[in-house]
Amino acid sequence: MAHEHPAPRPGEHPAPIVLSGRVVTPDGVLDDGVVVVDGERLAWVGPRADAEAAGYPATAPADEVTILPGLVDLHDHGGGGASFPDATSADEARVAAREHLRHGTTSLVASLVTAPRDVLLERAATLADLADAGELAGIHLEGPFLSVVRCGAQNPHDMLDGDPALVRAIAAAARGHLRTMTVAPEVSGVVGPGGVIETLVEVGAVPSIGHTDASTEQTDAAIAAARAAFAAAGRPTARLTATHLFNGMRPLHHREPGPIAACLAAAARGEMVVELVADGTHLAPGTTRSVMDLVGAGVDGGAAAGPDAVALVTDAMAAAGMADGAYELGPVHVTVAGGVARLTDGGAIAGGTFHLLDVVRETVASGVPLVDAVRAASWTPAQVLGRDDVGGLVAGRRADVVVTDADLRVRLVLRGGADVTDR
Repeated sequence: MAHEHPAPRPGEHPAPIVLSGRVVTPDGVLDDGVVVVDGERLAWVGPRADAEAAGYPATAPADEVTILPGLVDLHDHGGGGASFPDATSADEARVAAREHLRHGTTSLVASLVTAPRDVLLERAATLADLADAGELAGIHLEGPFLSVVRCGAQNPHDMLDGDPALVRAIAAAARGHLRTMTVAPEVSGVVGPGGVIETLVEVGAVPSIGHTDASTEQTDAAIAAARAAFAAAGRPTARLTATHLFNGMRPLHHREPGPIAACLAAAARGEMVVELVADGTHLAPGTTRSVMDLVGAGVDGGAAAGPDAVALVTDAMAAAGMADGAYELGPVHVTVAGGVARLTDGGAIAGGTFHLLDVVRETVASGVPLVDAVRAASWTPAQVLGRDDVGGLVAGRRADVVVTDADLRVRLVLRGGADVTDR
């Protein structure tokens, strides 16, 4: 790759890093582009033909190089042999965070699973230490207000009716870093005045619909409740999410459309962002491609573009980046064989083993344009988090950059302008 970074003299400001190659911006692909990193920020992004006039002369790369924004994962339980739901110290959790960081995920939301109250509070406090240090972009609670019928790889015995007081306690333990919580609309106490959805918005988090056996009508009611709560809180443009759409939900049936139909419709209206674990295991490639097309139709002939209503996620667990074998996911035992994680007892899919860049690669292989796949793994999840400083190769944003080969395999990862490839 063309990578010009002269060593500064003592006391001098480091010279800008000039990267050239195929550049994926939020809106398109520059086949011969340049990205300039100056300190912790992006200084300039544009065609190489214009770089010299902008003061950043660049040479063509020696071989094929693709430059992406740092990726943003909203749903990640671990990696590198470490599990966020099982981490009892910040050092343990850091192993998982850095596994994904060095593979291109520069903003990561750590996900917990359903567990007893005390465990959730302890884990939230532990992860808040890493979020305080800037190593995590926040915390996601997948439970405990979920459907026992659609528990997936979670322990149904720890699932509870909606408890707003517990939401506030978790938010307090998370010290301002609670970003999202997965809830099932049909569970008592989730929807309604003073319920969990309203409380989540009150504490600054985003409700996410998942692990649910709800009807379409119940799901519609939850979506309406979240939108009303956002409006009342002065966040009218905020959108709730759907936790790994299709997985852990009542299947779509033409006489019982359930939550999936309601979520797809809300996404097409621009009211929701749906997560897709597009790893070829959780979803067939055709499903990923079809959802992008469906929600991309939008209203009024395209008001909600597909990648603006989809967040690609990993749902990764400890085995991400690791060999096949036995692992833990909270209180359940998981066996990974052929790179697929399943419950040792029962065989249900138990999280993912991909890094987010692997998900992007799989999504492109399914027929989704590169710019759309990257946008759904960076720009859109950054919007869900309310972040306008990350998520795209745009001048002024944090210098989170992933340099890959033509096959989207990592060569270099910068976070805030610092090389974190080998951390």
